[in-house]
Amino acid sequence: METLATLTARHAGPGRIDWIGLRPERLAGITAVDSAHLRDAGLEGDHARPGKRAVTLIQAEHLPVIAALAHIDAVAPETLRRNLVVSGLNLSALRGKQLQLGEAVIEITIPCAPCSRMEAALGPGGYNAMRSHGGWCAKVLTPGALSIGAKVTPT
Repeated sequence: METLATLTARHAGPGRIDWIGLRPERLAGITAVDSAHLRDAGLEGDHARPGKRAVTLIQAEHLPVIAALAHIDAVAPETLRRNLVVSGLNLSALRGKQLQLGEAVIEITIPCAPCSRMEAALGPGGYNAMRSHGGWCAKVLTPGALSIGAKVTPT
């Protein structure tokens, strides 16, 4: 019988970066880009928080769930104000683990809770639609370049 440690360390395969967004200042709109450089304090060109909240990630698989719970047709990544949309990996299973994103390495730290602005962005109930689906914050361990389509691999 396999141990819990063995099971939690195994993933079906690598994920990928599907979308990258930059916020030049705190309340500014999001600009989608094809590539970016991840520095110690977050994505270059982004208003980031150094440390455990330097970069934010959300799973592509959660976008339709959020839309369904908010009773809307679809949710665009920029609406949710996260930096990276990734697919193919369960980010919740990677809390406290390291991920290679292109040339960069991050550590998934804490859940990225929704803010009250989601009520305006998604409509009434938007805040609750994002609860447990709001994504994750991460700290940067190794700066580097990343781009859409880059592999996301647990290290």
